[in-house]
Amino acid sequence: MNEEKVITEKEYNREDLLSVVVQQDSELKEHLVKYVGEKFDREEVTVHMIAEIMAHEFPEFMVSVAEENFLRGYKLGLDDGTELLNKQNEGSHSEE
Repeated sequence: MNEEKVITEKEYNREDLLSVVVQQDSELKEHLVKYVGEKFDREEVTVHMIAEIMAHEFPEFMVSVAEENFLRGYKLGLDDGTELLNKQNEGSHSEE
């Protein structure tokens, strides 16, 4: 039997990219980290924490970012599919 691995939301939210502690190396980051740190009452702020605050307090921004990421990913998928189809067609024409 093929068993599917199920993870909890807590495990999912521990992804490496989201759990990166944000370094305060610009003025904007300093403000953002300070604001998010105060909201969560934490000294270390992760990318995931910033995303949660942004989704809650500035959803228009997050929707815009999500839309752009979706469209870029969709275009990349279409481009990959077209390239694969072209390669398959080239292979079938060369065999004739």
